[in-house]
Amino acid sequence: MINNSERVALPSSASRPKRAFWNQPRKEAFAGWLFLSPVYVCILILGVFPVLFSLFLSFCQWNLVGGLSSIKVIGLDNYKLLFEDDKFYMALKNNLTYTVITVPIGLVLALILSVLIHARVFGQSYFKIAFFIPYISSITALGAIWSALYHPSLGPINQFLLRLGVSNPPKWLADTHYSLTSIMIIAIWAALGYQIIIFIAGLTNIPDELYEAANMDGASSFQQFFRITLPLLAPTTSFLTITTLMSSFKVFDLIAFLTGGGPNDSSTVLVYRIYEEGFQNFRMGYASAISWVLFLIIGFVTLLTYRLQKQSAYE
Repeated sequence: MINNSERVALPSSASRPKRAFWNQPRKEAFAGWLFLSPVYVCILILGVFPVLFSLFLSFCQWNLVGGLSSIKVIGLDNYKLLFEDDKFYMALKNNLTYTVITVPIGLVLALILSVLIHARVFGQSYFKIAFFIPYISSITALGAIWSALYHPSLGPINQFLLRLGVSNPPKWLADTHYSLTSIMIIAIWAALGYQIIIFIAGLTNIPDELYEAANMDGASSFQQFFRITLPLLAPTTSFLTITTLMSSFKVFDLIAFLTGGGPNDSSTVLVYRIYEEGFQNFRMGYASAISWVLFLIIGFVTLLTYRLQKQSAYE
């Protein structure tokens, strides 16, 4: 039994030492956020604000030359006009054609070439560099070179076709039937180096023991390719498919430099239509509406591709 005199007096709440609000951990956290604040400010100003402002502009009519005071809210009129615009449908059709052709052909060619280069062929480093140089080169330089190659009368391509007996070779960039095809050939060739490098990186992660075991079991090269290489390259293929799909919907520089969307809008695409409406016709509201439709298309296609590849991986 403890007497009252023997009890230890506990300190009251009033007598307890108060913990300082501005202690060392909070000072360090504040310093960290202070150093990060310029990055977040730049993201807000250069990233978040333009996106939200373009969404607002898609419901407005705004002549860029007239300044901010000329912005007029018109509701869904831009979207109604968009789906009545023949040029928009032409650009959408060309964009889908460009995507459907360039993405699979480019990936298949890159996969075949990467497997051949990875098989320790003579001059392996040279081929890697040779294929990668177009990807890191200036689009203006590539466009100038291909413009000379595609010249209707003096270009090496048509000169070669004439020697083969083709009496009337295509005019390529100046022909409504071949202008988009000409752009697609350049785009596939220019992106090939990047895709090859990524595929080779994926191939180096496949253990050699799997191929050695397959050789011991008598599997042919084609069987090893379809049973070992392709399945284990699925994550790499998925990454390249999604990034290439997104890039195909954002093609602009080659078209702006080589054809300007022509002739007769035969090579125009959605991004070029955005540029044309926004910075040539100064219809920023209509250009913003096209950009948001493009955003929804890219998001839907990317999500669909991801779901399909994820489902096939589980199967």
